[in-house]
Amino acid sequence: MSTHTTTTAGASPATVRPVGGKASPRRRSARAERRLRPRTLALAAVAWLLAITFLLPYVEMVITALRPAGELRDATYLPDEFVWSNFVNVWRDSNLADNLKVSLLVAGGSTVLVLLVALPAAYYTARIRFRGRKLFLLLVLVTQMFQPTSLLVGLYRQFYQLDMLNSVWTLILCNAAFNLAFAVWILTAYIGSIPVQLEEAAMIDGLSRFGALLRVTLPLAMPGVVTAVVFTFIAAWNEFVMGLTLSTLPESQPLTVGINNFIGNYSVQWNYLFAASVIAIVPVIVLFAFIERHVVSGLTAGSVK
Repeated sequence: MSTHTTTTAGASPATVRPVGGKASPRRRSARAERRLRPRTLALAAVAWLLAITFLLPYVEMVITALRPAGELRDATYLPDEFVWSNFVNVWRDSNLADNLKVSLLVAGGSTVLVLLVALPAAYYTARIRFRGRKLFLLLVLVTQMFQPTSLLVGLYRQFYQLDMLNSVWTLILCNAAFNLAFAVWILTAYIGSIPVQLEEAAMIDGLSRFGALLRVTLPLAMPGVVTAVVFTFIAAWNEFVMGLTLSTLPESQPLTVGINNFIGNYSVQWNYLFAASVIAIVPVIVLFAFIERHVVSGLTAGSVK
C-alpha cells in the first residue's frame, strides 16, 4: 500500500508529513525531550519526595498495627512476623463496629443536613441584594470562630433537659451547626462567581428559578459543593470533644472516642490502637476516591444547554 503525502509550495522535504495528522518521529522525539527537561525532572523528584514524606507516618501506622504485642518496643523497623489477627481481635473484642457505625451516621447525616441548609441560604445570599446582606455574612463568619469546647457545658445542659444524650441525632445536630457557617460562606462565594445571565437564559427557555438552580448553577458550583462536603465530613468524622461529652455509653460513642478507649491509665495497647486507626482512615480514603472525579467535571457541566 502506498503512502500519500502532502507538501506545500516551497516546502523542504523535511516538512513533508503523512496525511492524517500523525506526528513524525522527529516531532515525537522533540516532545519527549521537552518532557524530560531538568526542570520537569526536578519538579517530579520534589513531588515524589513530598508524597513519600506524607505517606511515611501512615506506613509506620500500618506496620505498628501488624506488630506482635511483644515487639512493640523493639528498635527494628519491621517486625519478625506480621500479625494480621490484630485487626480481627480489635474488631471482635471491642465496640469498634458500633463506633464506626455511629461515626458514619454522624458524618454522613451532618453533611447532608449542612448541604440542605447551606445551598438555599448561599444561593439567596449570592443572588438577592437584600438589606443587611453584609451584616449577615459577617455574622456567618463570626460564628465560625466559636469553638465547640466553649459551648460544651451549655450544650450538655440543653440536651440533658431534652433527654437527648447518647443519641446519634444530637451529634448530627451539633456537628451540622458548627460546620454550617463555613459551608454557607464558601458556597456563597462560588455561586456569586457564576454569571447570572446563564440562569436568565435558562429561565427564558422555560425553566423555573429552581430548575435553573438545579440544572445550571448547581453543576457549575460543584467544586464549592465538593469542598463543603469534604470539609464537613472530615470535621464531623474527626470530632472528639462533643462525642466524648454528649455520649457516655460505649456503643453510642463515635469512632474517635472508641479509639481513645485503647489508652488506659497504666498501659497503651499500641497494636490495637494503630489497627483501629487504620480502620478509621479507610472511609475518608473512599470518600476522596469517589469525589475527586467530580471536581473537574463540575467546572464545565451545565454551562451548555
